[in-house]
Amino acid sequence: MLAVPKEKQGIAASQIFASLRGATGPLIGLLFLCLFLTLVTDRFLSVRNFLNVLDQITVLGVMAVGMTMVILIGGIDLAVGSVMALAMMVLGYLNVVVGLPMGVAIPAALLVASLNGLIAGLLITRFNVPAFIATLAMMSISRGVANMITDGQQIIGFPAWFNMMAIVRFGGFLTLTVAVMFAVFLIGLLYQRYRHGGRILYAIGGNAEVARLAGINVQTATVLVYVVSSFLAGLSGMVLAARLDSVQPSSGVSYELDAIAAVVIGGTSLSGGTGGIGGTIIGVLIIGVLRNGLNLLSVSPFLQQVIIGAVIVLAVTAETYKKRR
Repeated sequence: MLAVPKEKQGIAASQIFASLRGATGPLIGLLFLCLFLTLVTDRFLSVRNFLNVLDQITVLGVMAVGMTMVILIGGIDLAVGSVMALAMMVLGYLNVVVGLPMGVAIPAALLVASLNGLIAGLLITRFNVPAFIATLAMMSISRGVANMITDGQQIIGFPAWFNMMAIVRFGGFLTLTVAVMFAVFLIGLLYQRYRHGGRILYAIGGNAEVARLAGINVQTATVLVYVVSSFLAGLSGMVLAARLDSVQPSSGVSYELDAIAAVVIGGTSLSGGTGGIGGTIIGVLIIGVLRNGLNLLSVSPFLQQVIIGAVIVLAVTAETYKKRR
């Protein structure tokens, strides 16, 4: 485990509490959004619709946790959508085409996804390639390999129990895929709050050079963050495969933008060092509730993109205004 000097731990801990306070704005926005949708449509405020929202945000929720860690250190990961598609195709090929059991296919798919993050992290730390360029290259490579696996064709024929993970509600409420998302949220929050590695993210995002001088192995921590981001992108691919009961190489297009949007709306600064997973959870809920409400109101999908883009602009503007103050 990477060690952090006591004085640095104190600074990092204060930043974590500041990030939790910074999520107050997004939380208020979420509450007002729910209130508005409750008033304009009688179908929004129901247990069934709330469960539908949870089902719809599982993929984005898992992916956004990894993106939060990347952005906290001042990086960016544009490859997560393509890595998700690659992991899905590896899963489908190994299980359906080759005939390997899911107990082998799923870990192999997650391993391939993690390897993408390892390569991107090494490009950034060892060869000084900007994170934008490194992950953009991995995005292209991952998408190309995903298409090569089956020549662009989808794969169907997973075991019945795999799809049931996204359908059967235990206790009448949660599916296993939603439970996976909650588990990722909980682990991410606990790691950020109580582990040295979580505090290190804030130290690196605040000033990487100062963190290095304080004894933090910045390069190793950076590589691990990109590996975790890619692993969670692969895990989100497993969740999506269970929901769709099929995989195709075109999956995950623009998911990286949705993940970045959730992180930014949740109050994490794109320059790194402030924010956190708590705010990202709220950002994911805002996007999920907003899309759900717009669907209930029969708003055009094209207009929905415009509205969500406007929300992102407002979130970034609010962050800029707070910094100026």
